Amino acid sequence: MPEGQWTGLLTVIAAGVSQGSFMLPMKWTRRWEWENTWLIFAFSAYLLCPWILVLSTIPHVFDIYRSAGSGTIVAVILFGVGWGFGAVTFGLGVAAVGLALGFAIILGLAACAGTLVPLLLLSGGNLPAGRAGVTAASLVLMLSGVVVCSFAGKWKEKSPEAQAPLSYRKGVAVCVISGILSACGNLGFVYGRDIADRAESSGVPSYLAPNLIWALLTLALFVCNAGYSVLLLRRRGSAVNFTRPGTRAYFLFGMLMGVLWMAGFVLYGFGARQLGELGPSLGWAILMSVMVLAANLLGIATGEWRGAPRSAGRRLAAGLALLIVAIAGLGYANQMQANQPGLSVVRYDC
Repeated sequence: MPEGQWTGLLTVIAAGVSQGSFMLPMKWTRRWEWENTWLIFAFSAYLLCPWILVLSTIPHVFDIYRSAGSGTIVAVILFGVGWGFGAVTFGLGVAAVGLALGFAIILGLAACAGTLVPLLLLSGGNLPAGRAGVTAASLVLMLSGVVVCSFAGKWKEKSPEAQAPLSYRKGVAVCVISGILSACGNLGFVYGRDIADRAESSGVPSYLAPNLIWALLTLALFVCNAGYSVLLLRRRGSAVNFTRPGTRAYFLFGMLMGVLWMAGFVLYGFGARQLGELGPSLGWAILMSVMVLAANLLGIATGEWRGAPRSAGRRLAAGLALLIVAIAGLGYANQMQANQPGLSVVRYDC
């Protein structure tokens, strides 16, 4: 493998670690309620970081948006709203069932939805038999892994996460909803491609142009997540937590969550580009696998599975193995698609 591709590989791994660990600082804000931390995270991840990145690297941003037309802008924002609800449920679900299970269930279903929905809408029935078979088998394995992982965590019904906002069963249900809604991020990117194309035609480098789409998507994410957080702050009277003594560092932890989340996007964009033709297949599969593994290792290291029966640990390992194999299969299917002229590569955007 050439040196540039090794650089890309290591960068994609770093992106997966960053994305898989962005919820970790929330474990350090125990004296705040969920909505306190999530509001700071939403401000950092969905508003501050994306727009600083866009405004500091791309000239004539709003001229490019105007040239794309209102229809494209509205479509991207609407998909961003759907993804926004997926992000809210992501935060609630992971807080309820933990990093390990939350990421396994949500990313597994998100990969399924992020593959199926664009495939059904955009392929126009032009799907070779070989790729259809690989995709179908991978999705079956993916769903099986999600089911096995969810059963692995049933012991948590009697030993829920500390300060969890939902019960285990409700948390799993919310994770399922989040995984399905996450397909909206992928769809928003696909339907907003004209924005990136216009940016490139005006001289914006190809690796920076997609950030114009992310900025619109994350703007909708911010409105949804901040709105829900403010609603909870008012309903529960938890805004007072922002002034509690000894919690000043919590603002930094919430901001760190946002930086880690956004860094994953930036690193993956660079790494996938360095990988070249391997980006849509090898890069995508490595990103997803590292995200799942990083979240699970951090979850175990922070005591989420302390006291779990051995049978639960075995089920978790089996479920993760199924997910990793399924991710590799979907990555291979993406490579098969990339070699088919006229078909857009389907990928999951976390």
